[in-house]
Amino acid sequence: MKAMVLAAGLGTRLRPLTNDRPKALVELNGRTLLEITLSRLRQFGVQEVIINAHHFSDLLVEYLAAKNNFGMTVEVSREEVLLDTGGGLKKASHFFIDRTSSDDEPFILHNVDVISNIDLARMMLFHRQQAALATLAVQERKTSRYLLFDETGRLCGRSSRDGKTEQVRPSPNPRALAFCGIHIISTRFLKLMTEDGVFSILQPYLRLAGVGEQITGFRADEYYWKDLGKPENLEQAEDDVNRGRMLL
Repeated sequence: MKAMVLAAGLGTRLRPLTNDRPKALVELNGRTLLEITLSRLRQFGVQEVIINAHHFSDLLVEYLAAKNNFGMTVEVSREEVLLDTGGGLKKASHFFIDRTSSDDEPFILHNVDVISNIDLARMMLFHRQQAALATLAVQERKTSRYLLFDETGRLCGRSSRDGKTEQVRPSPNPRALAFCGIHIISTRFLKLMTEDGVFSILQPYLRLAGVGEQITGFRADEYYWKDLGKPENLEQAEDDVNRGRMLL
């Protein structure tokens, strides 16, 4: 199984921790966020990973070499200009498309600055059962931006920070859920991304959902999840680990 780790961001919310390193190398209880993410992926059968890099990318490459890629096959996709989540995945699409791969072969896309105990095997099974193009881990919790899902759990829109709502498919009572930064994506999606340059992956998700493609939400309310994008969140996560609320 293959995966991509999104790690190219500047990590501005984590400053001063990211003044001299990429956010992937910020530590939680003595382990880097990258090590934690790769270890979780490896536990669920991932052996091949591509990581996008921009901010202090040389340090990330040197770190991986020193750790022997944690026993995995790892490729680094360097971005001279930050391409955002969609552009970064599109640049790395060669890693997932080859002559032996099925268009429906799924891979995992995982933000480096989140930790969770979401059952990726269960999420993968759900993705396959739904015959989904993409499956997004979501929770019912407070956030600044929400994704909207219809009564069948399919993506139908989003709401922005200013309260504006964008619906790409009609739904009388859409449910607003918070995205967890963890996706399972069928390889066919890569061939359907017509967007170019710098763009959020939500652009093709919404566009394709609007024409009937199956972009679905996997409810992860029962699992621990934490965004590590701010120093105070990192401190809270460390406390949760020390108290046994989350096992690394």
